Amino acid sequence: MKVAVLGYGVVGVGVYEMLGKAQGLEQGPVLVRPGKADAPFKVTSIEEICADPSVGAVAEVMGGVSPAFEYAAAALKAGKHFVTSNKALVAAKGVELKALAEENGVAFLFSAACGGGVPFLHNLSLARRSDRIQSLGGILNGTTNYMLDAMQRLGMDYGQALADAQRLGYAEADPTADVSGLDALRKIMLACAVAYDRLPTEGLLNEGIENITAADVAHFRGRGYTCRLLARGGQNPDGSVYAFVEPVLLREGAAECSVLENYNLARYEGACAGPMVFIGQGAGRWPTASAVLRDLSCILQGQRAMLGESCRQAKADNAALEQLYYVRLPEAFAGRLEAESAETENGVARLITKPMSVLKMHGLAREIRAAGGELFFASIGG
Repeated sequence: MKVAVLGYGVVGVGVYEMLGKAQGLEQGPVLVRPGKADAPFKVTSIEEICADPSVGAVAEVMGGVSPAFEYAAAALKAGKHFVTSNKALVAAKGVELKALAEENGVAFLFSAACGGGVPFLHNLSLARRSDRIQSLGGILNGTTNYMLDAMQRLGMDYGQALADAQRLGYAEADPTADVSGLDALRKIMLACAVAYDRLPTEGLLNEGIENITAADVAHFRGRGYTCRLLARGGQNPDGSVYAFVEPVLLREGAAECSVLENYNLARYEGACAGPMVFIGQGAGRWPTASAVLRDLSCILQGQRAMLGESCRQAKADNAALEQLYYVRLPEAFAGRLEAESAETENGVARLITKPMSVLKMHGLAREIRAAGGELFFASIGG
């Protein structure tokens, strides 16, 4: 099967090179920006790819929602199988792309969009066919894991950790999507869609690591905790899904504590199979390209979809799950939280809250910040 590649950046180069060595797959044309077609295999028109009868599949590794969506729709309508590593695209347009693939009798796969080379979504899509997925999530962003690891294990402050991540190519020049938790949130959206046929697009909550300080690290490390940014999803008793991202304080012995540098850890728990854990490189040229090739190979074996026929957009409900939270905030705002314990020093309060819902904690954080209070919070124990 000849495969066209949309995009020739870090991942696109990897996909094109791997296609030259893969069994059952061939290198096809590569879509590049106007003025960049400096080799015979490069083209600047999606129409040329769609009109090429020798192209059986299109692999999109451009990123962003537009024009990636328009290109994806054109390819599917032209009868080309479509695979992508683009989490933003699938989070925004996954249900529409699924419908287009079904209408045109072709495949739509996207396991590379969550976890890079980690085969999380691939195995989740297989597991949900015969098992009930009770929960899912994990460390789904390598940039923030690298930064938290550097702060806790190497003693860097936030600015140093971010600069080091950028120097190594783990963080973009604008790291907002990573450090805010948005990148991980998009990935848990996809996981919920695969596991529960519900793509949550409303009611989502994400708290990143922008507000953590070296003093926070020293405080909770002195009490035996390790902080990781975790995405979490699952199904509520009423059939709705919860989906959120937040820092979590974990005791030594939790699997996430041993995940260092820019590695990912993705997990799901099946009612019958129990917990399944996957650890590996979550981004980069070769891990992500290998996941794209995995999806293309699955198409050769007959797989056509990762989303079920009934998959639809839905609102996440994060009100039922209750947790304890560690909160650092100005002492003047401490009374807004019900605390099990509290310490204050130099106008700063550090609290362990009474159990409260994820929805309530994230809402209180927004209110306190709107009133001028700087805070950091993390749930305790995952």
